[in-house]
Amino acid sequence: MRSSLTLVGTLWAFLSLVTALASSTSYFLPYWLFGSQLGKPVSFSTFRRCNYPVRGEGHSLIMVEECGRYASFSAIPSLAWQMCTVVTGTGCALLLLVALAAVLGCCMEELISRMMGRCMGAAQFVGGLLISSGCALYPLGWNSPEIMQTCGNVSNQFQLGTCRLGWAYYCAGGGAAAAMLICTWLSCFAGRNPKPVMLVESIMKNTNSYAMELDHCLKP
Repeated sequence: MRSSLTLVGTLWAFLSLVTALASSTSYFLPYWLFGSQLGKPVSFSTFRRCNYPVRGEGHSLIMVEECGRYASFSAIPSLAWQMCTVVTGTGCALLLLVALAAVLGCCMEELISRMMGRCMGAAQFVGGLLISSGCALYPLGWNSPEIMQTCGNVSNQFQLGTCRLGWAYYCAGGGAAAAMLICTWLSCFAGRNPKPVMLVESIMKNTNSYAMELDHCLKP
């Protein structure tokens, strides 16, 4: 089984898969932001949270200790987090598509050429840029009432208050940075150049085909 990738291309495919999985897994896990409410730990991502208050008997607040996503897109606490959800999700989808194609290139001959690899690298750069933009948008939602209740009522945009950033936020940003800087550069050397013999055979085949068509048209 021959590969359409060079040795550098194989490394690129591996790193593309790692960065895509790191960013996408972090996107879905609600561990971007950690705080506390009613004495219980609370964590958020862009569209999910763990542990939330509900009204119990006697109208008192009790904490439900479970993780889940918001009931609807409009229920996400702030516009910034809604934008972050869409932008980051799009970037993760791009990275996953490129990673899948790169892994297939390890198993299939003539799937990824030098030019195709560079185009895929450009797609990785765009995907990483989108995820980075989502990470930059995330702090803009820290002034929403729901987040302030978790962060000691002293949080604001780019001010965490009593909360702290979680490992998933750093993992998503790190995966995006690696995709933009390392994977994009490696993609320039990932695909194999067409072999001269194959190019000559292709040219000869096309020339013979055109000659046969021309001969057929000239015959009375």
